[in-house]
Amino acid sequence: MSEPDPAQPDLDHSDLERHHDKMVKKKAGRDRLMAGKTKQQALIIVHTGSGKGKSTAAFGMALRCVGHGMKVGIVQFIKGAWDTAERRVLESFGDLVVFRAMGEGFTWETQDRARDIEAAAKAWDVALSLLTDPDVKMVILDEVNVALRYEYLDLGLVLAALDARPEGQHVVLTGRNAPADLVERADLVTEMTLVKHPFKAGIKGQPGVEF
Repeated sequence: MSEPDPAQPDLDHSDLERHHDKMVKKKAGRDRLMAGKTKQQALIIVHTGSGKGKSTAAFGMALRCVGHGMKVGIVQFIKGAWDTAERRVLESFGDLVVFRAMGEGFTWETQDRARDIEAAAKAWDVALSLLTDPDVKMVILDEVNVALRYEYLDLGLVLAALDARPEGQHVVLTGRNAPADLVERADLVTEMTLVKHPFKAGIKGQPGVEF
């Protein structure tokens, strides 16, 4: 007789039956919930908050679109000065991805408000060309919330462009401190919460994690 595996939980027959019954009820409830979800529409999606992962999550959605053969447009409002790995990967998909890095770095690096406003205006011109192109099925405005927070861009113009975009086009807007009116207008809002960060332990940004 083999020895019991200490890594496996010790379950008796009644435990297994209770689990089965619980999962049956859970699936039935889930099926009822999903049966009522019949609408399909283009979404405004906001990734905000102080935690990491806002842009990373958006780029993951871009890869999903590429996997479905859908064209994606990406405009970076702040981080454009960085040579990032995700930019290299996404640019390798040819005509399926338009990737425009238009920023010049964080505001504390440029230290020039007029220059930041000019860069944001140029980035917005590119973004607007994507937001009016019916062939682009997802537009990612990376770190646009930062430009809105510092009033490099007019929020009213951005909201108007979102309302006027082609039918079926999703838009993802990333960055901390998303404006309240944008959050209200959005269909899906996720707030990334910082719990721990290696920077506080003296660990610098590393390839494959931060860029």
